[in-house]
Amino acid sequence: MNMGELDVVSGPRLERRQEVPTLGIRETVPFRTMLSNRDRLLAELIAWLTDHGVEPTGHFFLRLHVVNMSGLMDIEVGASGATDISDGRVQAGSLPAGDYAVLAYRAKSMAANRRLHAWVREQGLVLETRPHPRGEAFASRCEIYLTDPRKERRKTRWVVELAFMTRS
Repeated sequence: MNMGELDVVSGPRLERRQEVPTLGIRETVPFRTMLSNRDRLLAELIAWLTDHGVEPTGHFFLRLHVVNMSGLMDIEVGASGATDISDGRVQAGSLPAGDYAVLAYRAKSMAANRRLHAWVREQGLVLETRPHPRGEAFASRCEIYLTDPRKERRKTRWVVELAFMTRS
């Protein structure tokens, strides 16, 4: 479905998800440079996975731990998959189990985020968040790259799934 310039692939919908083991790199970065930092961290993570002979069992993702669009963002770039390998830079973690509002799209990240937030409100749902000294902390707010960035470099062709945990 094409909603104006937003190319919606699927959703929005509510979906129950199980916990997913991950490996990721977490940093605090300015909102204005978040996407360039995402790209840098994604390249670093892919190189680390290659160097350590680790093949993700799922998708790459960007997780927003703390959101402050006028300041600093606490982000994590990761990949799904369990492994015993980690180090000081790349850490094992998980995406928590729960109910998620989900929307998959191509291009136009801001429009997709606005659409999913509007749908959440329309459904009477509430995102699992809490106030944080540096902004709003999310239990789990992710952009999951259904298109493998190692195979398709053009981001406008990526299918991206937004997955925001809701309160039960």
